[in-house]
Amino acid sequence: MRARFTSLTRFVALTTGLLSGLAGCQDSADSPTDPLEHETATPVVGAAAAPLVFRSVSAGESHTCGVTTDNRAFCWGTNHLGQLGTGDPIPRYVPAAVLGGLRFRNVSVGKYYSCGVTTDDLAYCWGYGGFGQLGVGTTNVSSRPVPVAGGHRFSQVRTGTNHTCGITTAGAAYCWGWNDVGQLGNYSHKTSLLPARVGGGLVWRWVSPSYHHTCGVTTTSRAYCWGRGAEGALGTGASSNRSSPTAVAGGLLFQSIDAGYTHTCAVSSTGRGYCWGASFSGELGDGTKTARFTPVPVAGQRVWKQVSAGQFYTCGLTTGARVFCWGINARGEVGDGTTTDRLTPTAQAVALAVAQISAGDVHACSVTTEGRAYCWGDNHGGQLGNGTTSIAPGPLPEPVAPPQ
Repeated sequence: MRARFTSLTRFVALTTGLLSGLAGCQDSADSPTDPLEHETATPVVGAAAAPLVFRSVSAGESHTCGVTTDNRAFCWGTNHLGQLGTGDPIPRYVPAAVLGGLRFRNVSVGKYYSCGVTTDDLAYCWGYGGFGQLGVGTTNVSSRPVPVAGGHRFSQVRTGTNHTCGITTAGAAYCWGWNDVGQLGNYSHKTSLLPARVGGGLVWRWVSPSYHHTCGVTTTSRAYCWGRGAEGALGTGASSNRSSPTAVAGGLLFQSIDAGYTHTCAVSSTGRGYCWGASFSGELGDGTKTARFTPVPVAGQRVWKQVSAGQFYTCGLTTGARVFCWGINARGEVGDGTTTDRLTPTAQAVALAVAQISAGDVHACSVTTEGRAYCWGDNHGGQLGNGTTSIAPGPLPEPVAPPQ
């Protein structure tokens, strides 16, 4: 999910001074207060450069980041809380370089923040930290990358809405940030401003935080989830919350897993797609809008390389390099040239050869086998990176513009 986020209050002006620190935020048993979202500054523009060659992209709520093949990080979209890492609150409608000269192996986009792992295995985060999701021991905002505390060496770090999780090079999982229903997996409901070890003593290969839940895959290919279970997103067969890793029902072996807003999808060791949880708009891909509390196969016989769960939709990448999406499509999330919801995997209207995908809140992005980034869906904050902020949905994948 990656990213996995509900758009709330928009178009309210914030001043640049918010970026100097936001230290007064407190954890709550209810949903966290959503920081007001809108920039009044004029976007930076300039002479266009050559298109970037990307290795991966990550789509969030209203911003996107990517890592190029030479390990540089670029971000674009809304920036009122420093989530682009450019050192200022100015929105960018095309890719802008993350400050600091760091070289990243991967970057993950949360709701109003971003995190990445450098090529020397260190984790950095930037943007909104009001619930400790930056992992620096405070609730401050930072408009440039700051190192995650604890001195851990990470192989991956992935962001949710208000919490973050990572896997160390030794296979231990740590989470930090908001923890109202146990989504940190450390046997508590107490928010942590610093990385906290996920319980259970398991060795992890993959981890994916979302809004109220987190899921992961161990080195033995077993899937576990924790956090909120009300909509079936944990896949345990029950609706109860869990504050530590709980095995997904069915005994399936998985390669990877991705937690969406209230659903989860995964790729099995045989390349089959499975989803579970809420299905308000068909995001499980089984042809129904029925919630499932245990894994159900995605319709069709396709062999999947990757699945990415968005808010109320899902996208999948086949081993044949084709993208299919399903679920809500009101803002063009499926990328099939329409705004019609889809209950089963639907091919994109633009037949690109794709190497990696990322489904965000109401927009998604992909990287082609040639390293070009494409995005589709909502663009209210310029998160498609095409140089505009058209409110109208982009129902077809469009290339991300060169930096300026």
